[in-house]
Amino acid sequence: MIKELENYNIDEMNDICEDCIKKDTTVSQNLILIGFKICESCRLSKNIFPV
Repeated sequence: MIKELENYNIDEMNDICEDCIKKDTTVSQNLILIGFKICESCRLSKNIFPV
């Protein structure tokens, strides 16, 4: 477990949305919950208008 934490890349949790390129605190929460680095507004828009 400790070796996994040492090798963990901190850049992965930088709170920047992949879609809108804005910094938001919900990005890390959505990364843990659904596995994508998107903010809550982008997640909502993808649920309403899936493309």
